[in-house]
Amino acid sequence: MREELQAISGTDLDNKELLDTALEAARAAAQVIRDATADRQTLVWESKGQSDFVTDVDKASEQRIVDIVHRRLPDATILGEELTPTALSGAGLVVIADPLDGTTNFLHGYPEYSVSIAIAHDGVLCAGVVLDIPHGEEFTATKGEGAFLNGRRITVSKLREPGRALIGTGFPFKTVEQLPEYTGQFCLVARATAGIRRAGSAALDLCNVACGRFDAFWELTLAPWDIAAGILMVHEAGGIITDLEGDDARPVAGPIVAGNPAMHAWLLQTVRRANLSKSQSK
Repeated sequence: MREELQAISGTDLDNKELLDTALEAARAAAQVIRDATADRQTLVWESKGQSDFVTDVDKASEQRIVDIVHRRLPDATILGEELTPTALSGAGLVVIADPLDGTTNFLHGYPEYSVSIAIAHDGVLCAGVVLDIPHGEEFTATKGEGAFLNGRRITVSKLREPGRALIGTGFPFKTVEQLPEYTGQFCLVARATAGIRRAGSAALDLCNVACGRFDAFWELTLAPWDIAAGILMVHEAGGIITDLEGDDARPVAGPIVAGNPAMHAWLLQTVRRANLSKSQSK
């Protein structure tokens, strides 16, 4: 990667250069998080809502991303939880960043947290990076060019049998009123599959779908910065990712279902069947 790059304007775009920008920003943010690991016990937790926390590490990581994006993409809008969460639009360059996905995991020393950055142009996702910080894994994708793990191309799994499938999920910990809906879905999926895992970083969950570790994944409440890079990763790895209506997923708040083509179809049908059964029982 070139050390210095002329600032890119919205009229002179190259997906490789966008990926380079996302990588530089993600690596810098990841280093901030690594540097803070030894002192995590002294960090002050600020509560943003139900079971949702932010620390100075999140903010410092975020600032590194902002500094690099402003230098390399001066025309870009930056969308993030602590930045401009209502600024998503279809026009121009938008950098969608989560400076620390899995803050609660990080605070407890549980090794499942990441930096996630995606770049969209005129509403189309062009480049995405997810860095698995504890394990040193770099997931990257550019539109039409495939998805990669540490430089090696990845693809979704080929498994077609739910009884052998490993499914990822996320709990509605911020929206506990959705727990009855979610538990109905969980029961149906658990009865039919080999296992369900909840690790706590949706960005990494989607990357694990993209590289075949998970056969599918679903969650009811996610934000744009949780999923933007992961959407591109799954698509470029040959998978399918949609909302609960079966429409292509976009980097907006809401539920998603992802997987290889066969397992996505099965999981979407199963989750929707659980919702239908619940509504009929009322």
